Amino acid sequence: MRLDKWLWHARFFKTRSLATRYIEKARCRVDGRVTDKPHAAIAPGMVLTFALGPRVRVVKVVALGERRGPAPEAQTLYEEIDPAGRDQG
Repeated sequence: MRLDKWLWHARFFKTRSLATRYIEKARCRVDGRVTDKPHAAIAPGMVLTFALGPRVRVVKVVALGERRGPAPEAQTLYEEIDPAGRDQG
């Protein structure tokens, strides 16, 4: 699935075009690599890192999803990873 479409399905952005513009500004990392390609392919198990507002979000893709559903459904598409907790090992 395309990165921009997944971010929209997971409800990180209100519209797909907002997700596309955000990615084009190279503000998103897929498995640690910066990407500016909205069409970058993602799959379950990949880790996405991006800043939204004052917060850096680090999420693991759990599922791709068939549609942009309600928020509880969207939350099943990813698993939140605490970036601060990763360093405490």
